[in-house]
Amino acid sequence: MKKEYDIIVVGAGPAGSTAARYAAKNGASVLLLEKDRDVGYPVRCGEAVSHEGVLQFIEPDQKWIASTITKMNFISPSNIKITMPIDRNIGYVLERRIFDYELAKLAANNGAEVVTKAYVYDLLKNENGVAIGVKALIKDEKVEIKSKVVIAADGVESRVGKWGGIDTTCHIRDMESCAQVTVSGINFDDDTLDLYFGKKTSPGGYLWIFPKGKNSANIGIGVSVEEAKNKSAISYLNDFLEKQFPNASLLTRIAGGVPCAKPNKVMVKNNVMLVGDAAHQVNPVSGGGIITGMIGGMIAGEVAADSILKNDLQNLKDYGVKFQKRLGWRHEIFYNFKNVFGGIKDESMDTIAEAIVKLPIEDRTLAAIFRKALWREPSLIIDVAKVFIN
Repeated sequence: MKKEYDIIVVGAGPAGSTAARYAAKNGASVLLLEKDRDVGYPVRCGEAVSHEGVLQFIEPDQKWIASTITKMNFISPSNIKITMPIDRNIGYVLERRIFDYELAKLAANNGAEVVTKAYVYDLLKNENGVAIGVKALIKDEKVEIKSKVVIAADGVESRVGKWGGIDTTCHIRDMESCAQVTVSGINFDDDTLDLYFGKKTSPGGYLWIFPKGKNSANIGIGVSVEEAKNKSAISYLNDFLEKQFPNASLLTRIAGGVPCAKPNKVMVKNNVMLVGDAAHQVNPVSGGGIITGMIGGMIAGEVAADSILKNDLQNLKDYGVKFQKRLGWRHEIFYNFKNVFGGIKDESMDTIAEAIVKLPIEDRTLAAIFRKALWREPSLIIDVAKVFIN
């Protein structure tokens, strides 16, 4: 490990590894630091992604694909099931430990240095408060490593971003309280995602079953933090498991918060850049952030490397502009939709489900569901239509 790099990336999740990969690919010297012993551990998400999303970055490989998804079921509060094909090709449920590991290998293969068990505890700054590197604990030794740019991929409410002077706080109203278990010993349709909605099951959010082969699945839930004050996400999940899968074997348990906010207003300051959850680059409706974080990482890596090669770090601000043009505008629309959808009563959800289930299966699309859900908010219909047109 050298004493100085062009770019230091903190966090080797999908967003961080992708930022390191594209920065190195575009000519920058890059150090990728991961606080855990192993890249890809622990797994903290449902692990579902689209084929199109993955294909932008890596060729699909069965070694990190647990299930290939061709359809999904929306289950309304009164158990009306809407079966619909996946729009635009297929999806995957990942083995994130292997997937993340492969992304870090891609970063290394493009020239980035990867160091695990590296805990970053502060930034190095100049007299103007501008980041010029990091302070880290590596192999029980405190080290200072200089860089021109620091990319923060250290998760929700990023500490690295805060040290750089960026407000990374996610308002409590924009947080989802989530819990998930991986279960085995139960037969699941390995090509189908199940999504449950309703105040009794998952108030302010939804409950998911993502298959990982025929006999195991990730079963998780996200509820609004306000609802979680009255009853925790874990309690809702336990109630569902006891009712639906009382004999399942629980292999893993995780819980935490997911930012379902608009993208952070400030993504660059004092030569610190935010990517992934740190930048609130999560789809506000689904809570999915793997691919969106990787897109953010790719843009940040490319912009950072270009700025360094041109010796003009003022150009780092182009990152926020490019992300907004690529994804940010969609997330703002989804955020507004989420707020409308969260206020829909169970009776209205059932009415929407009854209308959709009467449609031929080829006409059952997310766009059709959104149109039905937004009939009381016609101004949003046009915005949502733009998302599917583009």
